[in-house]
Amino acid sequence: MSYPFIRAGRKYGVVLLLINCFHFFSIDAQQPEPDSVCTESDLADVIHDWRHKPRKEKPESGGSLLLVPVIASSPATGFMFGVAGQYAFKMHKENTLYSIFSVNATVTTKSQTIFQLKNNVYSKNNKIFFSGDWRFMIYSQPTYGLGTNAPEGAALKYQYDLGGVATTQDSLAQPMNFNFVRFYQTASIKIKSNLYVGLGYHLDYYYSIEDQRLDLNKPFYTSHYLFNTKYGYSTTAYVSSALNANLLYDTRDNMINPYKGIFAQVNVRYAPRFLGNVKSSEFINLEWRSFHGLSKRNPRHLIAFWLQGTFTPNGEFPYLILPALGYDQRGRSGRGYVQGRFRGPNMVYGEAEYRFPISQCGGILGGVLFVNATTANNPNAINPEKLFDTIAPAYGFGLRMKVDKRSRTNLQLDFGFGNNSTGIYLGAAETF
Repeated sequence: MSYPFIRAGRKYGVVLLLINCFHFFSIDAQQPEPDSVCTESDLADVIHDWRHKPRKEKPESGGSLLLVPVIASSPATGFMFGVAGQYAFKMHKENTLYSIFSVNATVTTKSQTIFQLKNNVYSKNNKIFFSGDWRFMIYSQPTYGLGTNAPEGAALKYQYDLGGVATTQDSLAQPMNFNFVRFYQTASIKIKSNLYVGLGYHLDYYYSIEDQRLDLNKPFYTSHYLFNTKYGYSTTAYVSSALNANLLYDTRDNMINPYKGIFAQVNVRYAPRFLGNVKSSEFINLEWRSFHGLSKRNPRHLIAFWLQGTFTPNGEFPYLILPALGYDQRGRSGRGYVQGRFRGPNMVYGEAEYRFPISQCGGILGGVLFVNATTANNPNAINPEKLFDTIAPAYGFGLRMKVDKRSRTNLQLDFGFGNNSTGIYLGAAETF
């Protein structure tokens, strides 16, 4: 679950409030002997200790349900109301890794509806891994054109240069309204230790698209309109219906909050005409995540890396289906920028995160420091932009509160800072 808030005017007050809680949550954390391993605690343990009640240990096979209300506000959505939840569980006790279902359902005062269900499930003894991303959205979102350098080189650059004085990036945004249906589901079978091969189906369907700044009478053209008309796509509705094959290698000890291990994936999507596509096309995604412990005593002290590359032939997918920041399965890439801020036929994203404990050994509070970078291409610009011609960096910090020690579920609060952009992110589990 992840909810970006682009206007972050009250962020410092939130940080100060949480810092004032550090001492309270650290008082009762028990300090182990110097050579011993930290004993995990969670929020329930702290509350029991504070009330001088004995801790209640739940069975290892039991599930963990986290429900939180969603009450937020941003210029793009207005006021947002709803609920978000995550259920962590083991399909068959000891020999199976944790699985998760996460869901959020929200409505906004700007007549937006958002429903998302994500599933990452291991069957008994981890023999089959199911992964899915289901979404229905009545939504609005700006786009800035293709490439990391956008809006430089995008259509609006040359229509908002007023008397030689450049306007701000916000004025160059191209707002869009649309309805969106996504159904991604893949099943991967273990063929060797930690190695899986899978097949699935991926559907993206955009309809009732309203390109708000498009005006053919002036004329006033947008990036979405120019791209889709150039390559023969509708500007009001389109679909990508694709078969999916993947090769997956996973040695993580826990997908919700890994302390060690590697996750690597090669994913190939083939969208043939007979499945309803305008053109036969391919989509390749490469992903790597690794987790490296820095302390034998406290496994929460580690450094993690995430690298993702997504590649499509130019012109073979409609504009909104092109790779874009924040459109990974969990919607976690690009802290510091709004979802969809960068887009292109090819995109590469990298992130490094330092995770550390704040409470005494075994306590429930932790923190993160992170940096990330994005690059996307734009082969259709007047001066074509290649990958790595322009890189958009971001950085930030965050706080973690452990709410369930068995599944290692944390509550997440992050502050991200990009180029002329700021975001606040609330969620459960880790970013990656």
